[in-house]
Amino acid sequence: MAGNGAVGVDNTHRRKFDLEEYAEKARERERKEEEGARKSKSKGPPVQRKPLKHRDYEVDLESRLGKTQVVTPIAPLSQQAGYFCSVCECVVKDSANYLDHINGKKHQRALGMSMRVERASLEQVQSRFEKLKKRKTDLPFTEQDLDERILKQQQEEEERKRQRREKKKEKKKEKVDDEEIEIDPDVAAMMGFGGFGSSKK
Repeated sequence: MAGNGAVGVDNTHRRKFDLEEYAEKARERERKEEEGARKSKSKGPPVQRKPLKHRDYEVDLESRLGKTQVVTPIAPLSQQAGYFCSVCECVVKDSANYLDHINGKKHQRALGMSMRVERASLEQVQSRFEKLKKRKTDLPFTEQDLDERILKQQQEEEERKRQRREKKKEKKKEKVDDEEIEIDPDVAAMMGFGGFGSSKK
């Protein structure tokens, strides 16, 4: 029996852990995590961004409508298929996603704006109302203007109807001309259908 196992050797095959050593490692790791969190939070004062404002340009979604484009994998981003955002330097594949992108948080932050809207003061609201009233009074509207606009609209409608009628007449003439194929009368008589043609012209 002495040959099976050496005397004084632990042969229970269970690993023994030094609890103090691992507790010290855990405390050290927690200390490092706390220091890292403090450093990341104290990078500096928070960035003050401007509030949202109206776009001062027109979003061009229709210039590429109905056009074909050759797509190459080596083309620069600005020439690839889809809508290119020069601020974020990304390509968006369709117009709906492009609108979502330019109205989204990432794009607005790149422009230096927060997603908050500036609160309007009472004076600003009153001044805006005054501007709108002035704009309304600058364009006096009379019944004569209304009558002129109605008359003009009726004339345009009549013109459109007249053009449609002319187009129909032209199509009808073309159809009749296509049906009247010039056939040599000798060939028609020989084939036996010389009498079926209409004498109307």
